[in-house]
Amino acid sequence: MLRRVFFASLLASVLASAQEAVPAAAPSAATQPSPVPDDATRVAVLGYHDFSEAQPETEMRMHTSKFRKQMETLRQLGITAISLEDFLAWKRGEKSLPEKCALITLDDGWKSVYTDAYPILKEFGYPFTLYLYKNYVDVGGKSLNSEMIREMLQHGAAIGSHSVSHPFPGVVKGEKKKGADAFDVFLRNQIGESKRFLESKFPYPVTTYAYPGGYHCEEMYPLAREFGYAVLFTVAPGKVRRSSPDLTVPRYMVFGNNEKPFEAAVSFRDGGTVPPAGSSPGAPQKTLVPVSPEAGVVVSSRLPLISADLSTVADLDPASLVMKVAGFGEVPATFDPATKRFSWQVNRKLRHSTCQVAVTWKTLQGKPAEMPLRWSFRIDLPASYLPEGDDTAEHACDAPPTPEAAAAPATPNP
Repeated sequence: MLRRVFFASLLASVLASAQEAVPAAAPSAATQPSPVPDDATRVAVLGYHDFSEAQPETEMRMHTSKFRKQMETLRQLGITAISLEDFLAWKRGEKSLPEKCALITLDDGWKSVYTDAYPILKEFGYPFTLYLYKNYVDVGGKSLNSEMIREMLQHGAAIGSHSVSHPFPGVVKGEKKKGADAFDVFLRNQIGESKRFLESKFPYPVTTYAYPGGYHCEEMYPLAREFGYAVLFTVAPGKVRRSSPDLTVPRYMVFGNNEKPFEAAVSFRDGGTVPPAGSSPGAPQKTLVPVSPEAGVVVSSRLPLISADLSTVADLDPASLVMKVAGFGEVPATFDPATKRFSWQVNRKLRHSTCQVAVTWKTLQGKPAEMPLRWSFRIDLPASYLPEGDDTAEHACDAPPTPEAAAAPATPNP
């Protein structure tokens, strides 16, 4: 029965943590080591949960085919998937990384990580990190078992702690009301025992922690240091800099039924999209079909015509075409049957130095295209200039789930 309420409770706690915990839980200077000087690298930490191709998508469950497309998107956009080991070495200032990276994390220990996500990650050669909680290892049903975890550790996986029992924010707050001593015992068990359990069971040092539901508070920070954690992850979205506080590292939770967090994660806005290694700034990058503006170029107009030449795409259902532009969402693009060009004239001045575009479609048989079209280009904006007017759209891809979305019941997963 506990597993049946898991998804609905988790999404609500994600929202609660973003609204309540982050403002009050910024670590004090005394709990933080001196930050390593920043560099040009930015890391998008992606957080996933459960997978299935047959079951309906929910906030926490994603279709396996969509996960594959997202992994392909990382490759198309030149985003380097890095290991946890490299991430930690970079944070310590001991290693340099490409300017545009992703750290792939998978929470809780769902069996579908092994059956659905792991084969795809192995195919792409992407390292990944499993955030496991003690009470959901080797319990049967839809949980991972030790043999699966050990196999993944041999093929690109790392592991981190996700507590003992995955307590949601309401549970943690209830324990805190019992008094400082009782709360200390509770936190020591959740943070310390989970590390001891994982390190005794698997041949991997556990030095990172993912806050269950993203909730964190001041009492957790000295214990995290005491137990030897180097980095702790929240569910607050944002790119990680080398100088980002280690105790509250941002992470994009990628939902199965909402692509906006993923689109925000792969849009490297501060400083723009970084060209792949070996290319010069502004040099065109390769796309499946001709697009305009070309991928990777710098344009001077803040009202460009965005288009894709789909004349070489076979078995295309024009009625199914969808164009999404970061900051605008889905836009009213039109398809010209004569030229096979799908276009949209930007109708409000672009406000960021990078614009990301995604075009999807279905075949005449109603099947989604195997590889959606995604690209980005840059706009030559004066560094200090921002136009007057409504700025709501520029944050559209960064917004957390709405209260209505959080209140919507999730599909139970026994």
